[in-house]
Amino acid sequence: NTLCTWGELLSGGGSLTKLAYYSTVQHKVARVRSFDHSGKDIDNEPLYEISVQEEITARLHFIKFENTYIETCLDFIKDHLVNTETKVIKATGGGAYKFKDLIEKKLGLKVDKEDVMTCLIKGCNFVLRNIPHEVFAYQKDSDTEFRFQTNHPNIFPYLLVNIGSGVSIVKVESEDKFEWIGGSSIGGGTFWGLGALLTKTKKFDELLQLASKGQHTNVDMLVKDVYGGAYQTLGLSGNLIASSFGKSTTADKEFSKEDMAKSLLHMISNDIGQLACLHAKLHNLDKIYFGGFFIRGHPVTMRTITYSINFFSKGEVQALFLRHEGYLGAIGAFLKGAEQDNPNQYSWGENYAGSSGLMSTSPDVYPMQRTRSGTFDMLEMDRLERPLVNLPLLKDPSTYIPDTVDLTDDAMARKYWLTCFEEALDGVAKRAAASQPDSVDAQERAEKFRQKYWNKLQTLRQQPFAYGTLTVRSLLDTREHCLNEFNFPDPYSKVKQKENGIALKCFQSVIESLDSLGWEERQFALVKGLLAGNVFDWGAKAVSDVLESEPQFGFEEAKSKLQGKGRSLDLDLDGPPHKCALIFADNSGIDIILGVFPFVRELLSRGTEVILACNSGPALNDVTYSESLIVTERIAAMDPVIHSALRDEKLLLVQTGSSSPCLDLSRLDQGLAVLVRERQTDLVVIEGMGRAIHTNYYAVLRCESLKLAVIKNSWLADRLGGKIFSVIFKYEVPCK
Repeated sequence: NTLCTWGELLSGGGSLTKLAYYSTVQHKVARVRSFDHSGKDIDNEPLYEISVQEEITARLHFIKFENTYIETCLDFIKDHLVNTETKVIKATGGGAYKFKDLIEKKLGLKVDKEDVMTCLIKGCNFVLRNIPHEVFAYQKDSDTEFRFQTNHPNIFPYLLVNIGSGVSIVKVESEDKFEWIGGSSIGGGTFWGLGALLTKTKKFDELLQLASKGQHTNVDMLVKDVYGGAYQTLGLSGNLIASSFGKSTTADKEFSKEDMAKSLLHMISNDIGQLACLHAKLHNLDKIYFGGFFIRGHPVTMRTITYSINFFSKGEVQALFLRHEGYLGAIGAFLKGAEQDNPNQYSWGENYAGSSGLMSTSPDVYPMQRTRSGTFDMLEMDRLERPLVNLPLLKDPSTYIPDTVDLTDDAMARKYWLTCFEEALDGVAKRAAASQPDSVDAQERAEKFRQKYWNKLQTLRQQPFAYGTLTVRSLLDTREHCLNEFNFPDPYSKVKQKENGIALKCFQSVIESLDSLGWEERQFALVKGLLAGNVFDWGAKAVSDVLESEPQFGFEEAKSKLQGKGRSLDLDLDGPPHKCALIFADNSGIDIILGVFPFVRELLSRGTEVILACNSGPALNDVTYSESLIVTERIAAMDPVIHSALRDEKLLLVQTGSSSPCLDLSRLDQGLAVLVRERQTDLVVIEGMGRAIHTNYYAVLRCESLKLAVIKNSWLADRLGGKIFSVIFKYEVPCK
């Protein structure tokens, strides 16, 4: 069944309707399959066959629009979402009652009303589990208004303060256990109603606009107005509000609409903040999430709530907000309707290509032009093939931050990287079109991709917080999502196929050369080979320029590019062997075959088991799990060490669960995590700029780790105090 759920939530000047629905999305995926080489001259044959196939995946869509478009919405549901098996439509919120008759008449379906609070909690739990940068604190006077929080592995317990017409305060202890512990009749409806009486302004957004321009001290009586300054005995600042609207009792003048709206906003926000703090302290909770139409992404309300919570908790509790709080009820209603499919058993990922950003003003989000939206107008979540979990070796998953640099904070780095991605865009679009020479519409789709990603980059220039914390990783992932949207699943598939074939022909000679060296010389040569292999990264412009202009550029040439003098390395391969090493591989071709595999072979020879982890899906020229299976099979046919390790399950190939050039150790394939525990992994090797520099440079593990990469970006090299092709070789031993 196609499942439809929707709810209604009051908003400025009317109402907003949220439509949530499930769809199956057909898109293209690149597959590789080993050729049968029996009886053939394999030297002149491709290493494997590449095919592009259609794949069906599940996607959740959440769309928000104004109630004036309710007829259009129902027509859309009738034409696209209702099939012969659909009998019931789930609904929650005021719309479940307000539009019940219209829905049943127009769609011929029974409206099944769901409990509002149950839906809110289910929706909140879902976004907290599945969207890494869902939660943020608001800091108006900071360079970065939105300070996004790291997801804690355990989201419970927390306090949800829903500010609608009134205020509901709910303590959430688990997926299904929550209780209403308090509330107030003084909420968003009070602000709206009293504001309308005071200012004659009927629209909620306009009332907030007035408040943002007002000066509450013209209306409110402050502590200094009563005592002539601060009240030192009680430690109260002279600028604190002693009495809301207190000056209206003595002043003869008329107060401005702006000042009255601002005073009213402070009065109600302070009351809600104090109430929330008291309940948080009473129940020993330090996480308070705020939602409801009173919040809805409005800076002026988030600022006043934040100030109130900080004041009454003396800085011990932080007011937290949700990027998608406007969708919580609709998401929850959907989940209730889909319980037989158990959507919570899966991991979900935000599709940046189909989602609009925080405070987006994009006119193409849905068919109406608005001056401003609250939070998200459209959200898409893709169901991932396998559940994602933390790497068990993270020292403290609750404090782990994958990304090295927060571009939301670092204006200089943000400007550089956005420009860098803009300048590379034409080349990426050209590469995408060239990867499908037999497709008549490849050029047209490549141009659509280029335009879509360009627009995303312009949005991020203006609103760097649009999709959470802005990082190099999020820029790369957004680009991959946009490529996939226009059916370019693997633009580098032919490049990888060719480079894997070339590198395999050199494998035996590289091994023979290594085996001829003494022990110490060999260790240094192995590491130099690892680093030289990592030069071959088509995602780095400095490298792609060389590879396109110098087709003969190879392994030895890459070694000569490395910056830095030879020296002894800190990695101790002279002591007792490790039980098991987990290696996160980076690029196809020379990198994995001539760099990683000789290193793997050395570890195996020492008695160390190896887990080789590769991307589940394609990104740039990174090696995928399916490609690694074929490459390893061919290497095993040439090398007895690799052959016996595969046979005896001392060498295990796994997928990471990722399709990104970077690496988030908090979202890894569950099967990989199980294997890491079972094999008692005590060494982690992370290779490449994306995985070891842009992400995980500061990651702290509970076992020995080696992070290595070649810096293939001159700006980044300069920032780190080196030159292009300088190396990072960071060996870390955990504190006992």
